[in-house]
Amino acid sequence: MTRHKRTPTPAPMHRRMVWWLLGYLALISLAVFSVGNYVHEHAEHSAWRALLNSELDSIVNHIEHEPHYRWQDSDTLRLFYLNGSPTVPESLRTLHPGLHDGVEVNGRASAVMVRETARLGRLALVLDINDFHELEQFATRWVLLAGVLMIIVTVLMASFGVGRLVRPLSSLAKRIDDLHPGVPGQRVEVDPRASSELYVIANALNDYLARNEQFVERERIFISTASHELRTPIAVITGAAELALGQPEIPDRARQQMQRVHRTAQGVEQLIQLLLVLARDPARLAALGERIPLDLLVPDIIEDHRHLMGDKDLHIGIDGLARVDIVAPLGVVQAAIGNLLRNAIENSGRGTIHIQVSDQAVVTLQDPGLGMSPEEIAAVHARMARGDRNEQSGIGLELIARLCEHLGWALKIAPCVPRGTCVILDLGASLPDANARPSLPAT
Repeated sequence: MTRHKRTPTPAPMHRRMVWWLLGYLALISLAVFSVGNYVHEHAEHSAWRALLNSELDSIVNHIEHEPHYRWQDSDTLRLFYLNGSPTVPESLRTLHPGLHDGVEVNGRASAVMVRETARLGRLALVLDINDFHELEQFATRWVLLAGVLMIIVTVLMASFGVGRLVRPLSSLAKRIDDLHPGVPGQRVEVDPRASSELYVIANALNDYLARNEQFVERERIFISTASHELRTPIAVITGAAELALGQPEIPDRARQQMQRVHRTAQGVEQLIQLLLVLARDPARLAALGERIPLDLLVPDIIEDHRHLMGDKDLHIGIDGLARVDIVAPLGVVQAAIGNLLRNAIENSGRGTIHIQVSDQAVVTLQDPGLGMSPEEIAAVHARMARGDRNEQSGIGLELIARLCEHLGWALKIAPCVPRGTCVILDLGASLPDANARPSLPAT
């Protein structure tokens, strides 16, 4: 038996939407913060460059044209001569000409403008921006905090809003999940707050439910009619055969043929009953089981199908019949083994068809035909899985596969060496002690 993997439960739609919105807000916030930081840094550098260049131009102009001019450092602005002055801080000595932002001078964050002059050499004008940086960091922390709060508030509001928006859809999904197969008159109601799209979905589903009920009703009427129409001629044939067998003067050969007709009619009647049960409720198949000795049933099935060989140079050999009983519907067992034997006879021209029944209720048929390629066998298995019909195979391998599925049997087809096809029908699930039987490995 195939073990299906458990499908993980998907997340609700409103949770997915909230997570998507959270990711979107985080991405937008990161982009806005990055762009804002870039613009701020660029504007800051431009401001420092303009201010320091202006001040340095003024200082150089005064020093060069006013012999008595002396520059006086202030609390925030200082001038350094970098050509050999011992009082120059170490952090200024290696700076190249241009603007330098965030240089630490005497433990303070500073903006430095370095310039080469013809008369005064290398000059460095230092602006103390430590207080500005602290204010900038303070503002940045508050901006980040405000951004986080904005995301939290937005997600909470979005979660509430999305929950209200999706609630009608969730209600519709629950009503659909509460539908039960076979219960007539089921309909799906829509929340009054639902959108027009949900009404379209509900109306389409209700229309499908109504049409499905009509289809089921037509199928029920057809099955009831077919049950009566099929059983009536079979009952006539069975009654006629029993009446003929009751005549003492009937010849032995004719009696054998009438017994065969009687057995076949009984088997067909049982098969019709089983097919009707399968059409109505497949779970009832196992309840129709009876104790069947396979070692006695298989020879009868062989005799019923021996006439199919006609004038072929073909024989049926029994390699071994273990004494084994199963509990299963007799018509299904006869139809399954008989159909496999019929296929073997039709696909063989000469030789011997070997039949074997093991003590584990495994029936093996090996025919001497041309055999099947792995591709053909794969196609047969695929057809049985899909349930496609094959008009040339009796009740069909597909139907046998469906019956096997409901009864827990296994059907396997494999090529034989040097030629031919081997069909294995494992009826072990119908052994009286099947619950204690070790499970066979999957093939």
